[in-house]
Amino acid sequence: MHVLGNLLWILFGGWSMALTWLGFGVLACLSVIGLPWGRACFVMAGFAFLPFGYEAVPRDIVYGREDLGTGLPGAVGNAVWFLFAGLWIALGHLAVAVSLAFTIIGIPFAWQHVKFAELALFPIGKTVVPANVAREARSHHAARLSEEIREERESLVRTICIALAIAGAFLILSLMLGSL
Repeated sequence: MHVLGNLLWILFGGWSMALTWLGFGVLACLSVIGLPWGRACFVMAGFAFLPFGYEAVPRDIVYGREDLGTGLPGAVGNAVWFLFAGLWIALGHLAVAVSLAFTIIGIPFAWQHVKFAELALFPIGKTVVPANVAREARSHHAARLSEEIREERESLVRTICIALAIAGAFLILSLMLGSL
């Protein structure tokens, strides 16, 4: 099914936005400062050429830890990206999405372009993985978060119990001292 979706994607103009990503990647690589953005553009160009069966997900979800692109430097990089290229690529994806949405067969491709527009705004800190890997990573991430929440809740309950025990001890002590 993914092969058919990718073939139809290419026929319905997906290649044009892949070339857009590729062009912005080449422009970014013209300066040494732009190399990280250029690399991200090349990854997204490959994804934009054959998107079905793959997903872009945050790297910290896939790898279970933060890195340079998922922390504060990644946020700064995304802000710079947004100003110089992200907004323009996103607008291109939205324009293609609107044109495809006029036909019944184009609606799934239009939706894919809307997802690309969102990705185009802030791509730093994301990685492209097969869809089954993305689902598994999200599942493990949710399980880790659930465990962390449970541990924090247990710690909070212990802290409250200790605070109540101390307050009770002070109350009993003050009652005993008041009756003397």
